[in-house]
Amino acid sequence: MSTEQEITEMFDRISPTYDRTNTALSFGMDRLWRKKLISNLPKRASGALLDVATGTGEVLLEAFKQDKIQMGMGIDLSGEMIKLAKDKFRASPFRPQANFVVGNALSLPFENETFDAVTMSYGIRNVQNVDLALSEMHRVLKKDGRVLILEFSLPKNELLKKLHLIYLRKILPNIGQLISKSKSSYVYLNKTIESFPYGPSFLNYLKAAGFGSCKAVPIMGGITTLYIGDK
Repeated sequence: MSTEQEITEMFDRISPTYDRTNTALSFGMDRLWRKKLISNLPKRASGALLDVATGTGEVLLEAFKQDKIQMGMGIDLSGEMIKLAKDKFRASPFRPQANFVVGNALSLPFENETFDAVTMSYGIRNVQNVDLALSEMHRVLKKDGRVLILEFSLPKNELLKKLHLIYLRKILPNIGQLISKSKSSYVYLNKTIESFPYGPSFLNYLKAAGFGSCKAVPIMGGITTLYIGDK
């Protein structure tokens, strides 16, 4: 496993082309996946959302566009990603309602029971301690709050799984190289997708962290999965 510093440096390095590469690698489906995530946010009067591993702030931006939240906080290890997120929101009507900080998912710098919901998109497989990260999310959630985690997974259908693995191993790194000039970053991406627990296995992590009503919602045949847990 890569160290925290190596992962941070990798995301700093690919940050300028991060959004464009994600859209290309997912054939534009990443936008629909974020919409699916946001549509499952709980209804709350205050609507305070924490987005962990926020990247350039795309999840928060979508949440504001759907009028699902009143306040958004984004946190990420990568200082370069946070700079891009701040720039993005500086040009949006949601600037007064959003804040971004550099920080670690393993030690969230917030008080207990601060947020109505916590989200994380394609970042949980990069943390050094999944149990601790989920425990921290549970801690900062208000009672009746919800965690929503989007993560890549592998399809159950054997043919689809075989085709998807060919894409991950042979095609994805080359597209990543073409756009970001960092093939190694997307080789790493493939390896983490193949090795990270998904489906029922990941639900066990959520339950161990104290979440209830846990469910896994496969998307596009299981290429990606939305995990939902309530406090």
